[in-house]
Amino acid sequence: MNGFRLIILAFVLFLSHDALYSQSKIRIEKYLNGVEVRDICSDGRTMWFASNGEGIIKLNLKNGRWDSYSKEKGNIQDNYFYSIAVTKRFVFAGSADGFFMMDKRHGRWLKRKFAKGGQYSNWIRSIKYDKYEKAVWIGRFMYLTKYDLRKRRFKDFDLTRKGNKKTNTIKTIEIDGDSLVWFGTEGGLLRYDKKYPLQDESAITFYDNSYNYFLGEGEMVSISDILFEQHNIWIGTDEFITKENPDFNLGGLFKFDRKNSWKRFTTEDGLRGNGIYSLALVGKYIWVSTYQFDKKLRETYGRGICIIDRTNDKIIPVYDKRLPNTVYKIFFDGKNVWLGAKNGVVKIFLDNKFNNSILQNN
Repeated sequence: MNGFRLIILAFVLFLSHDALYSQSKIRIEKYLNGVEVRDICSDGRTMWFASNGEGIIKLNLKNGRWDSYSKEKGNIQDNYFYSIAVTKRFVFAGSADGFFMMDKRHGRWLKRKFAKGGQYSNWIRSIKYDKYEKAVWIGRFMYLTKYDLRKRRFKDFDLTRKGNKKTNTIKTIEIDGDSLVWFGTEGGLLRYDKKYPLQDESAITFYDNSYNYFLGEGEMVSISDILFEQHNIWIGTDEFITKENPDFNLGGLFKFDRKNSWKRFTTEDGLRGNGIYSLALVGKYIWVSTYQFDKKLRETYGRGICIIDRTNDKIIPVYDKRLPNTVYKIFFDGKNVWLGAKNGVVKIFLDNKFNNSILQNN
């Protein structure tokens, strides 16, 4: 086992023990207290945080300096952001009122609003840069937009399938190699084959709960996050159930082998909640942030983190009082894990010093 895998394994073993014991061993730092952090990304030199209320915040990893863009500072036109992506040259951010882009060379944010779909269509919930296309995929509350960086051109697409408008409400986007893009919507999952024009019917494969996709469970399938590993796709779904509609969106985490095999993980298997906020691949483990939907009050409650060993699908719930319950985003920078939470950011250090401490105690 290489050193990094040993670090992750030791981390998992200690977090699966009681909270007080783990707290004495794991190095955790907290930042941005009181700020609701919805998304996180990095260009290797700077961490970027999209916040719901405090604008865009960045951290220089070399000197530890924090800076921000907000309406109060007069350097951006919005404070409410839900998604962020970064390249070597550009930063892209999705707000509740349009799409923002900044050229790092100039440091000025440009705003784009979309006419098609009305005001709700300007709620941008997912942004993904496609290095193969030199383009940005923009997931809106209504419609998908592709921004061609070379031509500087925006193009809108209607993804509606089976007459269900929720399939045109995009929540998450993931690039799958140089040929595929996956779109997670409130009405199911769409796979786009880039060999064909997106508006071509043959370009899209649609997965909802028919034909035993997602095991045929629930009335609807709302996709919250997508993760690729080896030959499998892990798909996080939303929980939304009421007394009137107890089977509407059942939630859970799905493992799909890209062919015919589907496996669902729920609280009965060890998840702390059936609603999924975010997924991240860390070594041989998948980190999952969960929530529970209260069908009586119709509210969501964060239920913390679980870690899944993808070699045997074993679920290990994480109990540490310093970790937040409501985690909207899990981001792995190649060395440490960052949690974007309802109340700030948590950084979990997975370093050699931590590793040595673990080995001495086992």
